[in-house]
Amino acid sequence: MSHNHLTHHTPVDCTCVDGVPARLRASWLRSEEYGVPADEVQPVFSGRVEETSLFHRCGSEVLADLHRTLGGEPVGLMLTDADGVVLERRSGDERLLRELDAVHLAPGFSYAEREAGTNGLGLALADRMPTVVRAEEHYSHSLAAYTCAATPVQDPRTGHLLGAVNLTTWSRERSDLLLALSQSAAATTSALMLARAGSDEAPSPARSPLFRVTAPRLEPGAGTLADLGGAWAEASARAVSALRDGRIVTAVGENGVGRATLLAQAERQLSPRGRILAASAPAATDVEAWLDLWSPELAKPHTSIVVCGVDTLPAWAAERLRDLVLSARATAAARGDGRTGVALSMTAERFEDVPAALAGLVETLLELPPLRERPSDVLPLARHAAWRARGREVVFTPSAERALSDHAWPGNVTELVAAVRSAATRTDLVDVRHLPTSVLTPAGPRLSRIEAFERDELVRVLSRSGTSMQEAADELGMSRATVYRKVSRYGIRVPKT
Repeated sequence: MSHNHLTHHTPVDCTCVDGVPARLRASWLRSEEYGVPADEVQPVFSGRVEETSLFHRCGSEVLADLHRTLGGEPVGLMLTDADGVVLERRSGDERLLRELDAVHLAPGFSYAEREAGTNGLGLALADRMPTVVRAEEHYSHSLAAYTCAATPVQDPRTGHLLGAVNLTTWSRERSDLLLALSQSAAATTSALMLARAGSDEAPSPARSPLFRVTAPRLEPGAGTLADLGGAWAEASARAVSALRDGRIVTAVGENGVGRATLLAQAERQLSPRGRILAASAPAATDVEAWLDLWSPELAKPHTSIVVCGVDTLPAWAAERLRDLVLSARATAAARGDGRTGVALSMTAERFEDVPAALAGLVETLLELPPLRERPSDVLPLARHAAWRARGREVVFTPSAERALSDHAWPGNVTELVAAVRSAATRTDLVDVRHLPTSVLTPAGPRLSRIEAFERDELVRVLSRSGTSMQEAADELGMSRATVYRKVSRYGIRVPKT
């Protein structure tokens, strides 16, 4: 896919290479690595949208006011969450709404960059800054008829990213005001939240579990296969061999070890241009909708399915899924596909917890060890996660590398990526002081707020390069003996350069 002919500049980035804004070029490269298809946006559905947060209430009110102002103008007004899932959509133009439905820019669907490629709201959320993407600047050709302008919305009290306000219109329409309108709506939403915080905000009920059907993320691990250790390489080779033969594969291991990533990468090696969908297990009340959404893909050629978390499915749902798989296999056999059977793989935490109906289908079982048993994978994955967060190489100091290598990573690769991404978004040289406190202290009894604050202050001061125990004691107003005692109590480990 080539976009080198483009000359449009986004209003927020004038740094260009060959006439293409740097942010746009970086987004295209990320979209390509995510495996986003260039021809059309594939549906990425996140189940029911049941938001009752202060952000959603205030954002909906702001969109309603803007909708009344714009009347029948061909502009789609959208509010999304921080993951790019559309929470609400309004427009006075019925034709535009129908066309937006056709490209799945609708409530419940995700338009995050990793799932829909370069687009206004996805890039605004990825870079956390106002963004306009016009016509052919979109990664997917199916979005070339639109211009999108989006502005992130942050919590006015904490600064946390909450979502975005997105405005979409036809690419032929004048879009000069779109960005200004989205920025105004985002600012008004934040101001309204601040005004109502405390008085208007009631405790929000827990959001019902969502399921996702999406092209799976090929990270953590994408692009780093050559650097990862023997356990990953062996499991990857076995997955490729089994899937090539049409066998149904199940990858087991602790949550966050990269089971779905392993299977998706194996499928990508076999089918570089094929469709890969990942279906994460739903809540029990959503199983019917979950099966209806993705199961028709089972019998389609050039489509591979990774069903995640099958050990959480109720028995009746597992039986339904088994019947669908057997039916799809019969269809594929009658069609005479080159790859025998159905391109299906599954993940679970423990094989013994997989429902019997599905366990009987498994022809190859792979066990992926936790990250604490793959210490040689930590730094390659950390460097890759940092590169993905910044779009360029990020350097780690020796003390940061030691801290990362020494940590047990109870949350596995998921925890590692979160820790590195948080650090890499703040600096190009990651030192131990940029890492989360959890990386420098072992898991232990739950701390009170005062104890947690005291521990974090100790880590903050001691992680500064060249700080001695006496200097730390002086700054914190403690004796040196007290600092030693508290460091021991909290299990603080601060590698020195």
